[in-house]
Amino acid sequence: MRVSKAADTGSERVGTMREGKLDQKHLLFGEDGSPNNFDLNMGLTGSGGWGTPRHRHNFDQIRYVIEGSLPYTEKDVLEQGWVGYFPESVHYGPQARAEGLRTMVLQAGGASGGGYLSVAQREEGNAELAKTGEFKKGLYHYTDANGEAQTVDGSQAIFEHATGRKLEFATPRYEDVIAMNPEAYDWLPSADEGVSEKWLGSFTERNLRIGFLRLEPGAVYQAGQHPSIEILFQIKGQVTAGGEKYGPETGYEFLANEGPVPVEAIEPTEFLRAVLHTF
Repeated sequence: MRVSKAADTGSERVGTMREGKLDQKHLLFGEDGSPNNFDLNMGLTGSGGWGTPRHRHNFDQIRYVIEGSLPYTEKDVLEQGWVGYFPESVHYGPQARAEGLRTMVLQAGGASGGGYLSVAQREEGNAELAKTGEFKKGLYHYTDANGEAQTVDGSQAIFEHATGRKLEFATPRYEDVIAMNPEAYDWLPSADEGVSEKWLGSFTERNLRIGFLRLEPGAVYQAGQHPSIEILFQIKGQVTAGGEKYGPETGYEFLANEGPVPVEAIEPTEFLRAVLHTF
């Protein structure tokens, strides 16, 4: 088990690849080179907002809106409390996020097994590319070896610089972002007394799962009993785990079949839960 509290994590400003101000708190990172490498983070849109052009990634994203509303196209929005699954290879945007928007984001390797380029690698590439070109409105502008002006998506430019290979996308498994309203789902009892589950969906042949977990006071959830990495993000309440007490905006990682690891509720508690793809 690994645990990280947002209150103990410093904020970092997202690089110049995109327009505007976005501060992130990185709670947990996965293992570089693993198909299930991941980054669990919280984002806060700064003064003046933050935006991206329409684009796509070669990894998956799960977004949970903590406060505000998250536009993911010119007309589509994730409302507060909603969850969005942004599958690899699927286009979304343009985004125009308003100041004050708070989100939780889990970025992780997709079902194709292509993995996820770490934040450290991306930020290093961002800084190096800024020496030979310019990031503007989410695009990278540069002059090629023939003296011709070129423009490419900023994320693509950084990936290709960091890996030394062309960015390729798996055939999309879905046609669009999947927006989910958790309030439309029912809580169901689990095998653990006092623990309820609300699974929003299971995705791809590798069984990525997204849902919520609710614990009554005194209830114990036995975590880490899945065939892949289990990620919890604490939304509210207080629990004890590994002899420590934890509250809202805490992230937990349980490795495949690491459990059972007891997580006991001190007061009514809820988590967002994800089980990453099984490889």
